[in-house]
Amino acid sequence: MTDNYLIVVGVDGSLGSRRALEWAAHEAAARGGAVQAVTAWSWDGIEYGPLTATRPEEEAQQAAELLDREVKALAARHGTAQPVAAEVIEGRAADVLTAAATVADLLVLGSHGHSRVRHTVLGSVSEECIRKARCPVVVIPVPVEQPAQSREPALRGSTT
Repeated sequence: MTDNYLIVVGVDGSLGSRRALEWAAHEAAARGGAVQAVTAWSWDGIEYGPLTATRPEEEAQQAAELLDREVKALAARHGTAQPVAAEVIEGRAADVLTAAATVADLLVLGSHGHSRVRHTVLGSVSEECIRKARCPVVVIPVPVEQPAQSREPALRGSTT
């Protein structure tokens, strides 16, 4: 174990990123390391209306609030023995995460579980980070609801 083992984890408020944050905290605790939770944000310049961010500073504030909620929820579930540093950075998610991970020992991401039509296993951010990162990348899957098993035999007339 080492005191300077650093795990960077991407947090975007999704179930996948929540599971990734949870996994990263457990892994850092086991290794005696630290967790840096990173949320990327960007503003596309389009004004949406009264219920969404209309200016870059509002978008940044929403990202900071999201990250704060996720880190506090983790602490509420598991205590504060394993502190998590939080950082909100402007930019494309894959660029921000791989840049943050240049000094890390591990980058942890959640898979968004896109349908097979769009992505077989990983979300586009995960795919890009895997290609660009200089450290190992762990992608935590999101459980997929399995269809109910049929009690009928696969082939009619089958007895097994």
